[in-house]
Amino acid sequence: MTYDLVIIGAGPAGLSASVYASRYGLKNVVIGEPGGQIAKTHEIGNWLGEIKISGFDFGQKAEAHAKSYGTEIKYTLAESVTREDGEFKLKLKNGEEMKAKTVLFAMGTSHRHLNVPGEMKFMGKGVSYCATCDGYFYKDKTVAVIGGNDSAAGAAVFLADIAEKVYMIYRRDKLRAEKFWIEAIEKNQKIEVIYNTNVTEIKGTEKLEELVLDKEYAGSNILKMDGIFIEIGSDPNTEILNSLGVELDEEGYVKIGPDGKTTAEGVWAAGDITNGSNKFRQVITAAAEGAIAANSINKYLKK
Repeated sequence: MTYDLVIIGAGPAGLSASVYASRYGLKNVVIGEPGGQIAKTHEIGNWLGEIKISGFDFGQKAEAHAKSYGTEIKYTLAESVTREDGEFKLKLKNGEEMKAKTVLFAMGTSHRHLNVPGEMKFMGKGVSYCATCDGYFYKDKTVAVIGGNDSAAGAAVFLADIAEKVYMIYRRDKLRAEKFWIEAIEKNQKIEVIYNTNVTEIKGTEKLEELVLDKEYAGSNILKMDGIFIEIGSDPNTEILNSLGVELDEEGYVKIGPDGKTTAEGVWAAGDITNGSNKFRQVITAAAEGAIAANSINKYLKK
């Protein structure tokens, strides 16, 4: 069977595209883990219609919404995509193969690493990239969040409900999170922000025990620590597009037009991997890009 559309990525962009594609009557399939990175977010407070919702609950609702239209979801990853004789051939990591008339890439981004000594050694032994996944292992302990963006601020506030002490370590002199998060941090006595500072090494024996800083804090450049959560941004997951000749911008994001179309025939992209929406990477912009792409694909297939 050849699908009208294969959607690679099951976050807000991919699932939104699937809802619209199904309503247009397009035979589509979604490949990925529903919810994407947003499913690991502590709290979403700017999704219209939901005053407050956890990322996990949002992901569950988005998956259920897509499935209500009969959407097929493959809980695996795409391994390769090639174009042959006017259609796309996909190989999945679970061994399946499929064909499609069009493809929408919506794989989102992956967390950046600090790339300092000890980071890989202590991954899962004190080093984490997901506060909501691993935070509860640090009840009444001391932790640090590295970064100053919305994700870092949200992680710090979440962890303050669990840990005894939360440090935020940021390389600049001012957080760049939303005012909402900054005010929440300022009100929380458990959170202490260390500005203009970088972590240069992560040390320990069997597990993380201390951080080495590039300048002294409270008289020492060693900070005793039970765990750290790295929230320093992300990079687009675009490796799989290399074989299709899709053009990327100087930062590695997929170039799309206002309709979500890429520079390759039959290929669209939506969400955090694109240069669309002024690179304002939010749940609402990802969902909007997915909807726009599905609309464009529908017109393309019905020409």
